[in-house]
Amino acid sequence: MSAPGSALRTDPVRPPRPAPLPLPDHVRIAIVGAGFSGLGAAVALTDEGYGDDLILLERRSDVGGTWHDNSYPGCRCDVPSNLYSFSFAPNPNWSETYSGQPEIERYLQVTARQYGVTDRVAFDTTLDAALWDVTRRVWRIATSRGSLTADLLISGGGFLSEPHVPALPGRETFAGTTFHSAQWNHAHDLTGRKVAIVGTGASTIQFLPIVQKSAGHVTLFQRTPPWVFPHANRPTRAVERLTYTRWPWTQKVSRARNYWFREAVLGSLLIHNSRKLRKLERLAEKFMDHQVADPALRAKLTPTYTPGCKRLLQSNDYYPALQRPNVRLETEKIVQVHPGGLVTADGVLHEADTIIYGTGFRATDNPMAEKLRGVDGRSLKEHWAPSGMQAYCGTTIAGFPNFFMLAGPNTGIGHTSLVIMIEAQVRHIVGAIRSLKAQGARVIEVRPDVMASWNAELQRKATPTVWNSGGCSSWYLDAAGRNTTLWPDHTYRFVRRTRTFDASDYVLTGPVMMGPRLSS
Repeated sequence: MSAPGSALRTDPVRPPRPAPLPLPDHVRIAIVGAGFSGLGAAVALTDEGYGDDLILLERRSDVGGTWHDNSYPGCRCDVPSNLYSFSFAPNPNWSETYSGQPEIERYLQVTARQYGVTDRVAFDTTLDAALWDVTRRVWRIATSRGSLTADLLISGGGFLSEPHVPALPGRETFAGTTFHSAQWNHAHDLTGRKVAIVGTGASTIQFLPIVQKSAGHVTLFQRTPPWVFPHANRPTRAVERLTYTRWPWTQKVSRARNYWFREAVLGSLLIHNSRKLRKLERLAEKFMDHQVADPALRAKLTPTYTPGCKRLLQSNDYYPALQRPNVRLETEKIVQVHPGGLVTADGVLHEADTIIYGTGFRATDNPMAEKLRGVDGRSLKEHWAPSGMQAYCGTTIAGFPNFFMLAGPNTGIGHTSLVIMIEAQVRHIVGAIRSLKAQGARVIEVRPDVMASWNAELQRKATPTVWNSGGCSSWYLDAAGRNTTLWPDHTYRFVRRTRTFDASDYVLTGPVMMGPRLSS
């Protein structure tokens, strides 16, 4: 990628937005999404010579993806900043060791400008549908701003992009204000409000302590308690930022140290569902004992599953916030939404004028799968229905030629940075495009037997992991109990498997074509 290892320039001033990018009739490469995945792909493909013949279709008004959407108070990454960033665009000026949402969003905006990608983004452009044209061998793409065709289609939307709101009876009757944490209503003043928060996942433990400070009363509805650990975030020191700027190799060392610690320690524990996870459990219990004095409350907050089965959460102020006089933890099941609040299974109406859903995302039933139709005219959702989401290297899918998915099935990570997986996938895509050019082919499609073998191997590996066998129900698993989201192994093995593109895993066809030929 361009200028590997060069430091990212700080640029706090956002330039004026240019006029909306016109949609071309045809483009070589169309990328959906301008978050980490889409931007990483665009930079790599620009280096390959396709910068003038690609377009990013972004439904939002700016780059940033999930870090643009999730602007709720207290939003922060739970992976160290030096690791949760592009390897080719290090930032020596992170203000904290675990960056907050505004700083990550700004990092992506600056990176997009520095690498010349911003000018290739069609903002406010939502993908409505994409159909593989068997005759012309192109993708026919319909968007909210018009239509176009593309030789190659890359999905960079990810599976944590569509908020999940539970279908509670009476939801539409609520008389107050309702929103999801990923669609935070900043215009709604919570001062003095009676707030109901549904869900106790990664988002809630970050925004609850802030909401609690201004709300009149907060009722937190917990279905399953999370394992919570101390957060190690701190401000970066001036000497650290200066060292990273003057000697960039030191930041690479920091990144490598963070990476290998998580692989060797945390990754090994989770992947093998090690007995040593009991040490993590004791650490979390000791942390809770220190922060929560009431034994009855501790009992409600103590999970019954193995740490890591659900996402491990980090917070220093979640437990203290729960014990404020204006906060109440409710563990009864919600059975109905009432105009004046939420009704639980014991018949109690919990009054509220604001409901905030901290209920995660549609990870295993993302609507993107409904919008894509392959060679047989069926949607990707229909293809996946019998056996769950699957893709070779999390990237390519039989029956969907010239289509690549970033942050796809089984590329999620439970112990380290997703950016590592994204960059590995991007290298795989670059290898595919180079093979197309080298062989003068028009179409590339993964062999069905290769994809089936890959998925069978994944499911075998997933069975003993803590995510499958830790005694919980999580968004990592689909309705049939299959792990279709997480990579059930060390990430370095994924990087190694995708480093060299093997054309024998694919069927390449052409060169006869009716549309433009894929070439530089």
